[in-house]
Amino acid sequence: MTVAITLDDRPMRARVGLVTLATDHTTEVDFSALPPRGIGVYATRIPFANPVTPETLAAMAGDVTRAAALILPDEGLEAVVYSCTSASVVIGDQAVRDAITAGKPGTVAITPISAGIAALRAVAADRITLLTPYTPQVAQPMADCFADAGFAVQGLSCLNLTDDRQMARISHDTLIAAARQAMVPGSQAMFISCTAVRAAHIAARIEDAVGVPVITSNLATMWAAMRACGDTGAALPGQLMRLP
Repeated sequence: MTVAITLDDRPMRARVGLVTLATDHTTEVDFSALPPRGIGVYATRIPFANPVTPETLAAMAGDVTRAAALILPDEGLEAVVYSCTSASVVIGDQAVRDAITAGKPGTVAITPISAGIAALRAVAADRITLLTPYTPQVAQPMADCFADAGFAVQGLSCLNLTDDRQMARISHDTLIAAARQAMVPGSQAMFISCTAVRAAHIAARIEDAVGVPVITSNLATMWAAMRACGDTGAALPGQLMRLP
């Protein structure tokens, strides 16, 4: 052929990497809201075996750097998201973000915990209610993490599941009912934990049920990733997405 070939600088104007668990059903689906906005989403997976316990979560620590480095090698990313809330607590939020940047230098490293804390501060919440799908053994360190960040954790509720594939199948009606039951009067926001839980797309419905801003793991990381890409719009309904 004799056609002249011209190349665009990038297929998409901005790029976000995802490091997801081998068993994850939800993160990539939630982040599919970003490509129509000009943000490419590029995922890799790391080994994980149920049940969800502190030991199985901690076992992922050595795989984060290698996984981040696999995403578009030798090309820059605006942000890389490690998509596991409970492991970010067990391994250590800063340790996870350091592992991301070791594999992908120059990127903005995002975890559900770092993004969740930023999101709760963005909605001006000091007193929060936590709703998790976990057992108390996994959930309590998370509550402690939020308390260490300066939040008054007024309530902690657990659905007592140990398989993240089941967490991904919790129905929307169940999530709304659980949020309504978990909500502690006087809390200024609710954080719904777990990247497996399909709560991001119904955050606005849950807000209607509980009467305060609702932050979910994937909603928070998506918001943080969008802002890292210079997108200050709203990819999903809910109070958080309306904030810069």
